[in-house]
Parts: sequence; structure tokens; C-alpha cells
Amino acid sequence: MTKKEFSFNEAVISIEEILKNIESGELDVDKLSTEVKKASELIKQCQKKLRTTEEEINSIFKEIS
Repeated sequence: MTKKEFSFNEAVISIEEILKNIESGELDVDKLSTEVKKASELIKQCQKKLRTTEEEINSIFKEIS
């Protein structure tokens, strides 16, 4: 079984959906903890992707200057 490649845009959409569900009050209390944990993991993955992208861009700029 292959691991699905991380998609920043899909993660952002998922986080937005979770937030919408929390803000609407429609989220079952039993699912609240699970959804918050899921959002937290997605945020961590997004932060990691942003840091990696920044490092790659900085490296490219250093090579051309």
C-alpha cells in the first residue's frame, strides 16, 4: 500500500471544513476531540511543507546570486 502524497491545498480545505463544523456547533462532542487532533496534524504538515519550500527557494536564490 503506497502512502498518498501530501497535498497542501487539500490539507487547507480539510482544516477549513473542520473549523466550519466546529463553529457551526453541529459537531458531535464525541467527535470534537478527534477532529481537533486531525486539524492539528494537518496544520503541522502544512507548517513543515512551508518550511521545506522556503528552504528550497532560499537555496535556489543562493545558487543564482
